[in-house]
Amino acid sequence: MPRVQFYHDAPDRVALACELAARAYAGGRRVALRTADAAHARRIDQALWNFEQLAFVPHVMADSPLAGETPVLIGHGDTPVPQSHQDILLNLGDDLPPDFQAFRVVVEIIGQSEAEKAPGRLRYKHYKALDLPIQLFDAVRREAM
Repeated sequence: MPRVQFYHDAPDRVALACELAARAYAGGRRVALRTADAAHARRIDQALWNFEQLAFVPHVMADSPLAGETPVLIGHGDTPVPQSHQDILLNLGDDLPPDFQAFRVVVEIIGQSEAEKAPGRLRYKHYKALDLPIQLFDAVRREAM
């Protein structure tokens, strides 16, 4: 069963996802980024290209032929994640990832609007009902709550 981390009140969910993906990659981890739809996945793709001028985070879309050998994958909706990338899941979708139990760590990035907070609360309740270990973080201060 995974550990779950919630980053609350993120002023920019995409920027935080890029930061967390870059840190995980620098630490030798494999990451799957999950978004709500293809347009949001393309936005994450562009953000990772521009994230840090002197750093590169190797990434591709989850359905790419290079997915198995690339450290960071970007998918949306129910796009399957190869077993090789079931280490860290960064969820930017508003629903529960269908395969979240396959990951070691699930990171939920919750924005500041009520439209982002309400579905996040439902996911929190679901994880809590499964008795998963949950950590809460302030996304602005990057510290545990």
